Amino acid sequence: MLNMEQNPGVDLYLQQGCMRCPFGGTLQCKVHNWPEELNLLRSILLESALTEEIKWGVPCYTFDNKNILILSAFKEYCSLSFFKGVLLHDPENLLDKPGENTQSARLIKFTSTDQIVKSQTQIEQFIQEAIDNEISGKQVEFPQKHNLEYPDEFVRKLEEDPFLKAAFESLTPGRKRGYILHFSQPKQSKTRESRIEKCVEKILSGKGFFN
Repeated sequence: MLNMEQNPGVDLYLQQGCMRCPFGGTLQCKVHNWPEELNLLRSILLESALTEEIKWGVPCYTFDNKNILILSAFKEYCSLSFFKGVLLHDPENLLDKPGENTQSARLIKFTSTDQIVKSQTQIEQFIQEAIDNEISGKQVEFPQKHNLEYPDEFVRKLEEDPFLKAAFESLTPGRKRGYILHFSQPKQSKTRESRIEKCVEKILSGKGFFN
């Protein structure tokens, strides 16, 4: 079995969280809801061919500099989220959409170590298949984004932040349209970037532009 090098940043994440919310570094951080589960999932990932990194404040596992999956903690579960999970074969229906309108990402939710142990073989198969898909160059075919033209600044922002991308994809078409129209109006790129930054928290909270 392979044994990847541990990233000290992940040790820090397991102690204090991603630090993206006020609970980071406190006992209220969601990482403390699932310490055994997160460590067990990490041990499985460390035995794979993936590289352990920290991106966007959370453990991100890559292959040949390509993002494969993220290890995350939430209030009601912890999870492994595959960037191109829609391409994975899932005969046992273990994978869920992060949001109703999510196109590419898929995640597995865990609430106990027993559940992880029971699913370990399938987890390992998902990881290997995701790696094989990257090696072969397999891509997700995206449908038209409701005939909306995303400004380049917002496309870059979504590529940089998968949490923001998942949150935006989970919005209703009407809410997405409201944001895109708001972002696209300014003529100057700096103004578009400023508008996007001001709306990040609302998008992450699942709110529409006019909420």
